[in-house]
Amino acid sequence: MSEPVNPAGPGSAPAEAVAGGYRVLARKYRPASFEDLIGQEPMVRTISNAFESGRIPQAWILTGVRGVGKTTTARILARALNYELPDGSVAGPTIAMPQMGVHCQAIIESRHIDVLEMDAASHNSVEDVRQINDAIRYAPVSARYKVYILDEVHMLSGAAFNALLKTLEEPPPHAKFIFATTEIRKVPVTVLSRCQRFDLRRVDAALLVQHLKGIATKEHVEIEDAALALIARAAEGSVRDSLSLLDQAIAHAGASAGESKTTAGPVRAEDVRQMLGLADRVRVVDLFESLMKGDVAAALTELRAQYDIGADPAVVLADLAEFTHFVTRVKVVPSVADDVSLSEAERTRGRAFAAQLSMRVLSRTWQMLLKGMTEVQASGRPVAAAEMVLVRIAYAADLPTPDEVVRSLGPEEGAVPAARPQGNGGGMSAAPSGAQSFAPRFEASRGAPRAAAAGSPRPAEEPIAQAEAAPTLAIGTFEQIIALAAEKRDITMRMALERDVRLVRCEDGQLEIALEANAPKTLVHDLQRKLSAWTGKRWIVVVSKEEGAATMRQQAEARQAEVERGVQSDPLVQAVLNRFPGAKIVGVTQVAPDGSEAVSDTVPGDESEE
Repeated sequence: MSEPVNPAGPGSAPAEAVAGGYRVLARKYRPASFEDLIGQEPMVRTISNAFESGRIPQAWILTGVRGVGKTTTARILARALNYELPDGSVAGPTIAMPQMGVHCQAIIESRHIDVLEMDAASHNSVEDVRQINDAIRYAPVSARYKVYILDEVHMLSGAAFNALLKTLEEPPPHAKFIFATTEIRKVPVTVLSRCQRFDLRRVDAALLVQHLKGIATKEHVEIEDAALALIARAAEGSVRDSLSLLDQAIAHAGASAGESKTTAGPVRAEDVRQMLGLADRVRVVDLFESLMKGDVAAALTELRAQYDIGADPAVVLADLAEFTHFVTRVKVVPSVADDVSLSEAERTRGRAFAAQLSMRVLSRTWQMLLKGMTEVQASGRPVAAAEMVLVRIAYAADLPTPDEVVRSLGPEEGAVPAARPQGNGGGMSAAPSGAQSFAPRFEASRGAPRAAAAGSPRPAEEPIAQAEAAPTLAIGTFEQIIALAAEKRDITMRMALERDVRLVRCEDGQLEIALEANAPKTLVHDLQRKLSAWTGKRWIVVVSKEEGAATMRQQAEARQAEVERGVQSDPLVQAVLNRFPGAKIVGVTQVAPDGSEAVSDTVPGDESEE
């Protein structure tokens, strides 16, 4: 960002002193030219090339998160379009603006008669757009172009957008449009297609730190590098947010004892941490280490200690999630740990965690923290909810991941898995003598035995297990095929066999059937493939032209009907039915001959109890 513009000229009092009031840093150091913009090099290069070649469009649309410079860029564009020196040496639009031009100060201060800034959030009706359509026909009063800057353009109504389309597509040669929005998806595609779009990126934290350090030097403010890193991280890529936080941090530090009121005291990282309600980053890393070791007592003690000094439990979990994400990124891309906005402790210990924790444990921790943050925010007792989240994570640290359970089984059937160290869930163990010690996660290839993953050598006499051939199974009846489908828990195939198949002939390895009209088209192929897999031998399933027997369901329904007819003719049942008009028999339960077991005669596939 640039130095504050001084309309009174060199050697005069600063602009804020002339105005008789304090200007916040976000306004005082607002960029006034393309050279002053930071973190937006692709956009600056594109606009620069367009101006140099004379390929200037009629409309631009700028999008991005808050505070990345959308409105500021719009004003710089308006200034470049209308840049003119008093001697008339500049004949057209240019990006080179080494000094203040005739119209520059008025454009920067949003008071130029030919540069109209409109807040679309409060002027979003058709009438507002109609005023633009009526006024755009007239030539500019003093500038080269009439420039219309519409901020938060996505707030325009649908009718207002439609009223703007024709003017936006074919404006007069003296008119230009610049739109700014944080919700680009809410802007109709008919508007987007008429504009050149620029996505303003979040500013990198390292670049923000350097920018803030330069401004602190200009303001004669002493500030620690760690404090600048905290501010840059909290700003989340927004230049305006970072300057607002810097302003607040300077005010929080106050004037140094014995110095003038206009001289701020040193800004320390601890001051910024208290101002933002953050926990010490080193303490967050310590808490993360306790969780990965499964040390519940240490984790809860550390959380309470941070809570007692003012840290928000939800912010503590958010910091833990952020550090988990950082360790995961370092594991994938080690160069991430070179970020200067991070403390030395975060970089050093983050590399150690990344080398010793498995990706599965990091992913599991991230998911539990993400769910836990929602619980803490919705809880009436946030600290208690946060403690329960930490308890879950610490105890989950003692649990192996599913693939480790599989690997822990030896190659021989019934092998006992090697015991895991107590408290080693994230692959980390408590140091036996006070020194930091970590046990590596088992990172062998999928399906490898745990002994190989842990690096233990295979005994020389231990043979490599060979896959044994599956035992064959003899099937002689159609009922056995149905029972085999039920044993394999293939409910779909079992139902199809009972409902859609009429048996013609069944032998071991060969099945001849007829099908019902509504049978699945792939039933024969699926049945042949599954029988071969289940029995360990080749099966041939063919569709016969013979009608075949009734399906198993039809046979069961026939038996059920016959039983019900026999029961209905019983004199005792007849007496009950006559005593209760409208009653009917819905099921028949037969008692086994020995009287020990009840047998229900129901239709196959009907799982309801009668």
